[in-house]
Amino acid sequence: MILIKSPEEIEVMREGGGILTEILSVVKDEVRAGIPTQVLEDLVVAEMERRGVTPSFKGYQGYPASVCVSINDEVVHGIPGQRTVGDGDVVSIDLGVYHKGFHTDAAVSVGVGAISKRAASLIDVTHGCLIEGVKHARAGNYVGDISLAIQRYVEIAGFSVVREYTGHGVGRALHEEPQVPNFAGNGKGPMLRVGMTLAIEPMVTTGDWRTKVEKNNWTVTTRDGSLSAHFEHTIAITDGEPVVVA
Repeated sequence: MILIKSPEEIEVMREGGGILTEILSVVKDEVRAGIPTQVLEDLVVAEMERRGVTPSFKGYQGYPASVCVSINDEVVHGIPGQRTVGDGDVVSIDLGVYHKGFHTDAAVSVGVGAISKRAASLIDVTHGCLIEGVKHARAGNYVGDISLAIQRYVEIAGFSVVREYTGHGVGRALHEEPQVPNFAGNGKGPMLRVGMTLAIEPMVTTGDWRTKVEKNNWTVTTRDGSLSAHFEHTIAITDGEPVVVA
């Protein structure tokens, strides 16, 4: 069921989203060559405790950490551990916060040190297609308008958009209806209505869009080993411009 949020509920989500944005910025600034990804997990835990919020991801369907840290060919759901970040890596950080009964969800990708021109372009295009998708998140449009805008932006730039994982509704649950694909499928999907809150999250690769799940049953990688980047905003549909919540 697609849930419509009241202005008061959206305001609570904006409060939680602000906290999420602050934490994500702190973690992003700590990403550097030589740092174990577990250090980023520990930092997330400490920052959430300091701000009195709860990680949305920890324990969700058995996920063992509070943040996802995905490197290079890892698309999403990279589990923090002893792996260290290397110079030239593309690192994607995906984070969810639970605050006063509501979830918000956001992600960012960063290049570490001297990255290739191809990697830099990938990061720029992935961020750009998110912004392009958000522009279409207006009441009276359809979910498919967001999807098509993202796909066109990515493919014109010569990259591929992952099709096996999508954005989603978010709010009282971490994943709500509707799904928000990053490619144009069959039909336009649901009409966007005031009070809908969505996590729009394009995942883009330098090669083919097909993915696989690794042996840990969580980490998703590109089948062809190509680089991937991931950006995400939680947004609210209003009677005017969409509001970026996180």
